[in-house]
Amino acid sequence: MLTVAYLANEFPSAFEPYVPDEIAELRSRGVQVIASSAWRPRSSEGVDIVLLPPGLSVLFRAMWLCLRRWKRIAPLVQRVVLWGRETPWQRVRALAHTFLGACYAVRLQDQDVRHIHVVHGYFGSWIAMTAARLLGVEFSLTLLGSDLLMHGAYLDAKLKNCAFCLTCSDYNRRYILGQYSEVEPEKVVVSRLGADIPAFASTFARPKASDEPLRLLTIGRLHRVKDHAFLVHACELLHGRGIGFECFIAGKGPERERLESVIRESGLDGRVHLMGYVPQEQMESLYDSADVVVLTSRSEGIPLVLMEAMARGKIVLAPAITGIPELVIDGKTGFLYKPGSLDDFAGRLLSIRELMREASSKQPHAGAGSLPPGPQLDWIRHAARVHVRHNFNRTTNLASFANLFLQRITPQNESVPREDSVLQQIQLSVQRNGSVPV
Repeated sequence: MLTVAYLANEFPSAFEPYVPDEIAELRSRGVQVIASSAWRPRSSEGVDIVLLPPGLSVLFRAMWLCLRRWKRIAPLVQRVVLWGRETPWQRVRALAHTFLGACYAVRLQDQDVRHIHVVHGYFGSWIAMTAARLLGVEFSLTLLGSDLLMHGAYLDAKLKNCAFCLTCSDYNRRYILGQYSEVEPEKVVVSRLGADIPAFASTFARPKASDEPLRLLTIGRLHRVKDHAFLVHACELLHGRGIGFECFIAGKGPERERLESVIRESGLDGRVHLMGYVPQEQMESLYDSADVVVLTSRSEGIPLVLMEAMARGKIVLAPAITGIPELVIDGKTGFLYKPGSLDDFAGRLLSIRELMREASSKQPHAGAGSLPPGPQLDWIRHAARVHVRHNFNRTTNLASFANLFLQRITPQNESVPREDSVLQQIQLSVQRNGSVPV
């Protein structure tokens, strides 16, 4: 049986539902996957290896492994100590992560691992790269958003040493090849994430009275990169213009206390609500109640929350950054605003509000077997749902991920369960343009 190790910084994590999805998809193909977490998760269910903290026995065995196979990791240590523009603190951390990589290799030594995959380019990717070197196997990584665009320490070494790199958008692929010109283009492949497509979702505007407040929703970890403070300040601008609204921010994180302070100082208590963590079973009603799902991040891959909202026929507003325009096509599947511009964000919301008021005064007439003619927003809702179904479908894209992954790590003279002509199509597509067909 083919055995691979799959490492995440923290697994399982409510913020990364695609990780267990990918592991489950590979296991459904007959692959033995060793699910690993660098940090100790809140729940260890489904986790095979937790690296931190390592046991005393593992520490001693890791030191011995480093001594015996020093030549394999010496180039990595030289890169950390001698080259690059990283700060002294980043170099110290990378040396510690090198040793953690040895600890990971010790944990995997007797498991006949053929390949190591790691999600994100953070410290876990250095751990996986070191472990792969010590074990004499290949490793691959997935780069998504901030790990590539904002925190790219040692990515040159990681990209040079990986067997292949998956990324979630065409933008990311262009960025990697532009920033790291020594990387072979065929190593970098687009593998999109996806959302579940509800069996039914209304794509018609519900009637909205002229005095009814606009209901805004954003979902995501309360972290600076998500820039929820921007959303609060935008709400302050709307309030100053006498616009009725309610804003719901679902998620938890280190920024909560700061956001509470910003909300108080802006006089928006009772209008902007920090909901904390919302269980998955309550998400449906949360989406249903929203008029507009907004995103205000400074950096992203292609956010799952936008896919989920669009799959439900919701109007979305997001910044025109990174890979987001591949999902949100301005004026066609949603709306984009100029990054960092409060005026443009607020102006877009006001335009959407006016379109909603116009839609509430019109009655679409159903045509047999076709989309009923109706207001502009109804067409956008429908186009958004179709776009997600065809290009960001969770089921389809998971299958594409597994096909690509197995094709890349399995020798041509060896077969794996469910291998068929689809792999040949994947391979041809990768050779042509470096992306996974969706």
